[in-house]
Amino acid sequence: MVINRRFFFDHIRSGPFRGKLSPSQVKGMEAILGHWEAWGRRGDDRWLAYILATVFHETAETMQPVRETLADDDARAIAILERAFAEGRLRWVKTPYWRPDETGRSWLGRGFVQLTHRRNYEAMSAITGIDLVADPDRAMETGPALAILFEGMARGSFTGKKLSDYFEGGNEDWVEARRIVNGTDRAALIAGYGRSFYAAIGHRPSACPGKVEGGFPSGNA
Repeated sequence: MVINRRFFFDHIRSGPFRGKLSPSQVKGMEAILGHWEAWGRRGDDRWLAYILATVFHETAETMQPVRETLADDDARAIAILERAFAEGRLRWVKTPYWRPDETGRSWLGRGFVQLTHRRNYEAMSAITGIDLVADPDRAMETGPALAILFEGMARGSFTGKKLSDYFEGGNEDWVEARRIVNGTDRAALIAGYGRSFYAAIGHRPSACPGKVEGGFPSGNA
């Protein structure tokens, strides 16, 4: 089902975007909505809402594919990560995955959802049919970034947890859904974003999956 763009953008402008949307943010969300509408694996609209919430958080609200640390190039990102690691601000990191390997490639985070480590680039290459190993920066392109985002979250490629584990029929868990990408990091915050996006898609608290209220898409698409 097609997402009503006017309804959607009118609602998200006030939350979570605090009253203002940039052309770049709109362009990024248009790409995500368009991919959803064309996606062969499209399921419950709550999937789309949580995908959007994840992108809002992972891209620092830009809604565009970004490089980890938001640096303009790998060298700058690596320098920022190295400094943070040396200062003990990345205590959860056991192996500095951003350091260039023997081929000179860095496997730092890129995209709508921060894809890290060579093994994950290899896995998503197989799933998407895009050779991300030969050129990791392709994860910064909108098309590949969308494929990684949607297929990764739907298949459980990132952590073993997938969208249908948390949004399926009567099952709904906005907080635990963070485990799809990154444990419970900022889980409650991202859950709030997800609910805001879900309302913007056309839902009301009383809406049930598969039902259309007020002429806007609701429930299973």
